[in-house]
Amino acid sequence: MKLMIKAPAKINLTLDVLHKRPDGYHEVEMIMTTVDLADRLELESLDQDEIQIISHNRFVPDDSRNLAYQAAKLLKERHGIKKGVAIQIDKIIPVAAGLAGGSSDAAAALKGLNELWKLGLSLDELAELGAEIGSDVSFCVYGGTALATGRGEKIQHLPAPPNCWVVLAKPTIGVSTGEVYKNLKLDRMKRPNTKAMIEAIYENDYDKMCANVGNVLESVTLSTYPEVALIKEQMIRFGADTVLMSGSGPTVFGLIRHDSRMHRVYNCLRGFCDQVYAVRMLGDGNPVD
Repeated sequence: MKLMIKAPAKINLTLDVLHKRPDGYHEVEMIMTTVDLADRLELESLDQDEIQIISHNRFVPDDSRNLAYQAAKLLKERHGIKKGVAIQIDKIIPVAAGLAGGSSDAAAALKGLNELWKLGLSLDELAELGAEIGSDVSFCVYGGTALATGRGEKIQHLPAPPNCWVVLAKPTIGVSTGEVYKNLKLDRMKRPNTKAMIEAIYENDYDKMCANVGNVLESVTLSTYPEVALIKEQMIRFGADTVLMSGSGPTVFGLIRHDSRMHRVYNCLRGFCDQVYAVRMLGDGNPVD
């Protein structure tokens, strides 16, 4: 039996780091939303008791480092599953980009295998398992738009944000999330106004949403990687309504309301950046197929 499932990317409308916890993780407060840029996973049940990861992207690990592999292993161990699965990942989301590509693949694997193996687990149960794999996996299980707290695993659902275009641009560098957090100076940060962003979403106020985007990790990545700062400057210059780095970077996104301006920003960025995408916010939770 085979099953296809989408794994959409996410962007951070806000990302605030409150403090470092005794367990070594950082306490965060962030608003995330899924966008219509997605990997596609094909899950095929195997008689032999093994997990296979298949991908034509050389940056996608095909062993236990892969978060989709970890998702399958976790479900097998918790529920005594003796059969295997082949997980083929058609990688569309850029790797190591701050868009939760790996986390979304893990969430898609959890949801797909729940169906394939007829486990009957709820989304809440899958999200709880997801938190054991990675901080963003719980959010990716639900999709849509949410306030994430704790280390990212505590999810409070929000309505869809005001509709607009999202232009994403990723420079040809990778950014280490661990390094970014290590270099973060908690006492010198300009914090986003999470409350105002939540109000903007509930009020469906596009201008207020644009005025309140913010990411405390941006200052670290921009000062370390001038390529990221350049993309942000260019996106503003070309006419995006607001521009922000997603996650720990290096991907930068611009929010744009009008089609004509979106095309201008997209085409101008394509001149000096290979990985550029123009997508819509998904807003609500994403379905299995």
